[in-house]
Amino acid sequence: MVNRDPSESVVEVTDLSRQFGSTMALDGISLRVQLGLVYGLVGANGAGKTTLIKHLLGSLRAKQGSVRVFGMDPVRNPVEVLRRIGYLSEDRDLPEWMRIDELMRLTAACHPNWDSDYGRELLATFGLDVSKQIQHLSKGMRAQTGLIAAVAHRPDLLLLDEPSTGLDAVVRRDILNEIIRAVADDGRTAIFSSHLLDEVELMSDYVFMMDEGKMVLEGSLDDIKAQHQQLSVRSSSDAPPPIEGILSAQRQGDTWSLVCNGASQSIHAALQEQGIEVIKSRYASLQEIFVARVGHDRHASRSETPVAEEA
Repeated sequence: MVNRDPSESVVEVTDLSRQFGSTMALDGISLRVQLGLVYGLVGANGAGKTTLIKHLLGSLRAKQGSVRVFGMDPVRNPVEVLRRIGYLSEDRDLPEWMRIDELMRLTAACHPNWDSDYGRELLATFGLDVSKQIQHLSKGMRAQTGLIAAVAHRPDLLLLDEPSTGLDAVVRRDILNEIIRAVADDGRTAIFSSHLLDEVELMSDYVFMMDEGKMVLEGSLDDIKAQHQQLSVRSSSDAPPPIEGILSAQRQGDTWSLVCNGASQSIHAALQEQGIEVIKSRYASLQEIFVARVGHDRHASRSETPVAEEA
């Protein structure tokens, strides 16, 4: 394991806002990222996830607010910042004309910490033919190739934008999880955005939830789940139970399915006072929390593609 100063700030974003035309892509975002954790970045299409990642990479300049990665401005110090970052973009923008082995050699030349043994191990795990040109790779093989290039130099910060796109379920569940967890176990940091909430719940220590450019919820995964209950209650009323903390309520006959925010004991006590029977009770899943707090239907047509503007 690499020895690092635990007080070192990996990422600090303060009051970051970004507008493209009439679209507010980021609206006063503040967050801090620490060493040794896996951070899940969740939100519907157009929530601002990719725009935030581009600011961390220095691809977009902070016009309102500030961005610091390893204590530096990634726009002013691109070499120092990017050499410590591994990045996989959602669109897998790899050089089409290169073979896989050529891409690995090029990436190794840019990163002094490239681990050749680890790179070969990952190539063997994915079963990739290194003599193949990238333009002839399937969507899944492109994703695998990009992932190896991002992680084989053992970056201090791994940034993955929708890393599961193109990967089958086994690779997502087993290999991707193993790679991301290995980063944190080695005392480094991973941030990955995903629309697959079960995947985020499986891999993350900490979650950032975004909606329409704003941060609507953040915290350790354990704390978030402990604060959200999924309840099935029996009530013949046409209205949801009149208690505080209900985020969503769906009725089926004389049963209501509730997602509630608050301490479990307080919620159960409030229901008992109303004479409402609790049939089932458990922690809500991250998917249930997301739908209850954000929903998704109104986001279906939004795009996060920026309007042309000077970065």
